[in-house]
Amino acid sequence: MSTPVGCFVLVLHSHIPYVLGHGTWPHGSQMLYEAAADSYIPLLWLLEELAWEGIPAKITLSFSAITLEQLGDDRFKEWFANYLNDKIHWAGEDEKQFQAWGDGHRAYLARRWRERYEALRDSFCNRYQRDLPAQFRAHQEAGHIEVMVCAATHGYLPLLHEDGSVQLQVRQAIATYEKYLGRRPRAFWLPECAYRPRATWAPPAIRGPEIPYPRKGIEELLGENGLDYFIVDTHLLGGGPPEPVDIDWEHTLGKIWGRLRKSREPRPYFGEKSPYFPYFVGHFYENHPPVAVLVRDPVLSLKVWSAEHGYPGDRDYLEFHKKHLPGDLRYWRVTGPDCPLGDKQVYHPEWADGRLREHAGNFLWTVKETLRPQPHPGGRLPVLCAPFDAELFGHWWHEGPRFLTHALRWMHQDPEIEVLTGSEYLARYSPETAITLPEGSWGAGGGHWVWLNDDVNWVWQRIYDAELDLRALLHDHGYGHDEAMRALVRQALRELLLLQASDWPFLITTWSARDYAAERVHCHHSDFKRVAEMTRKYGRGEWITEEEWAWFGALQERDRPFPEIEPHWFAEVKNPA
Repeated sequence: MSTPVGCFVLVLHSHIPYVLGHGTWPHGSQMLYEAAADSYIPLLWLLEELAWEGIPAKITLSFSAITLEQLGDDRFKEWFANYLNDKIHWAGEDEKQFQAWGDGHRAYLARRWRERYEALRDSFCNRYQRDLPAQFRAHQEAGHIEVMVCAATHGYLPLLHEDGSVQLQVRQAIATYEKYLGRRPRAFWLPECAYRPRATWAPPAIRGPEIPYPRKGIEELLGENGLDYFIVDTHLLGGGPPEPVDIDWEHTLGKIWGRLRKSREPRPYFGEKSPYFPYFVGHFYENHPPVAVLVRDPVLSLKVWSAEHGYPGDRDYLEFHKKHLPGDLRYWRVTGPDCPLGDKQVYHPEWADGRLREHAGNFLWTVKETLRPQPHPGGRLPVLCAPFDAELFGHWWHEGPRFLTHALRWMHQDPEIEVLTGSEYLARYSPETAITLPEGSWGAGGGHWVWLNDDVNWVWQRIYDAELDLRALLHDHGYGHDEAMRALVRQALRELLLLQASDWPFLITTWSARDYAAERVHCHHSDFKRVAEMTRKYGRGEWITEEEWAWFGALQERDRPFPEIEPHWFAEVKNPA
């Protein structure tokens, strides 16, 4: 029997910003419907198919807390079913139209779309009882997946003004995870893989000169909340040299490791820092429960993400951008890398299926050939960690879930590869060294530019204004002396979290949905300020009009995630820097 060359950890990160109640099309709740129909339910189908074959997929799946809250919202459960019915209707209309034109092939494609959306509706309404989080919970309990948690609203953690904001994003995410998944999470997805170490730090000088002040490292906040590991991009390995550590193996906060201490005896370190082995993170690791890091593999990422070299750009795959109106169904293939939309050729599913098998085989070969030359120090197997956005598979790349089905099936059948979740790998091969990481992200250039530039400085001005205002509000008025006061304070916290979503500066910078994102920033900032003012008036015993209470009730109905949110998660930073 072949000796394994290494382990493979597939990580799929899922996040949709809070869109329920904030428009439908072209930007708004349709984003969530498309993700559920194109990616989340097909991912459940993938897990079921492999499980039926006796294969646990062993995918490490990350959900942002705001995504879980939306999938569990009664509005989504009703509106998504209506969305599927609408797609079924338009697929039927397209089929009749193409038949009238004598276009038999596109009529066949329309019939396929109708049957697909009927299957999605049957799964969602009947088999899943409209409860998608419960399905992922069942697969985690069956050992098919590991579900990671992500920051509450996907806030860009390194640039937030207050450590209290980072702690709020983490603590709320854990509470939401426990509500939907029924256990505490072990792993944390850093939004945009953005990390900041402990340092004397000053916010960007967008409001004028800033006085530096001490900030905790992201790993400290994760470790204090019982989280075991996170993932970073490869270039962040450029920090300080590895330092051997010892583990006392006593459980701390339910973590799989105990406390770390500096190794009393020098121990050998094999080779340079490698993305194919895990590390403990931070320079102050003796002061908090340890946190490990897995590193994204650059080779495999290029195979999937690259617009020029990646699999999804193959000529025979379904073209994402060209749609038939009305109904927005797609009937064309990529055709070529520089092919204008008007010249796209009709889609042939059987051609795409043939390419899928070739690409899945190449994916498996790349994993093995990347791991094969890696050392096995002390018998430890290297790991290839491959993180991607979950919505790439199915939404952006229609054939993506079937690609993963082939690739995972063949990996499980290959004796040279062990497919594990992140926690399974770390339980078997815990890190032996600790490293420091620099500040950075997986965005363009490896830094913060995508989320911090001249086009979005005004966004951070509003975020910082709200953070400082909330700190002053809680200092002056506490957490609420009665139910009405507590409701006001909690709504202020919700609006701050929604304002902090990394999606808004990203969409503005990339011009993806610039006006919608700018509107959302203005909306949540102004709503926060109005709630904060109402809270102060109520706290001072001043009269609040019926119109103000009616507005507040409507806001509570529209922006209603995180019912369990607690003000002390923001106000009381544990072990402040």
